[in-house]
Order: sequence, then C-alpha cells, then structure tokens
Amino acid sequence: MLDKFGIHVIIPGESDCEIVHNIIFEELCFGVVKESSREHYVRIINQMADEGSEGIILGCTEIPLLVNQADVRVPLFHTTELHAIYGVDFSLS
Repeated sequence: MLDKFGIHVIIPGESDCEIVHNIIFEELCFGVVKESSREHYVRIINQMADEGSEGIILGCTEIPLLVNQADVRVPLFHTTELHAIYGVDFSLS
C-alpha cells in the first residue's frame, strides 16, 4: 500500500487482533452488543490513532453496530457504506 498509494497501514497488535476477532465472531455475529466490547474497540482505535493512524477502516459489516464516529477521534470508514455509495455512483454514471 505504501509503494502503490503512499498509505502506511497500521494494524492492531496480536492480542488486540484476537480481541477484535472474538468480539465479531462470538458476539456481533449473534447480535450481541456489549458495552465492555465497545470499550475494547474504542481503546484499540484510540491506541492506533496514538500510533499515527489517520483513519480506521471498519472492515466487517457488524462493527458499526458496536462503535460509531462519536466514540472516537479519527475518521471511521464503513466498508459497506462505501461500497453502496460507489456502487450507486458507478451505476448512475
């Protein structure tokens, strides 16, 4: 990504990746939304912002059920929303 687009990708550490994965597949996929899980996500996102992230891609359709823009200080990019917007733009052009 850096060479092709000038974008440096930052991912959470291994233990935070495991937390993210478990929350998605053990809670969100079953419609379970816990405040403690939201707090984990906010902490991870803010930590990534501290490490230099200028935005966060919410790469799973269930994550917006848990965290929204008002919860964090960096822009969130909802992949489902972006696909819908650009799909409509493409179809209408």
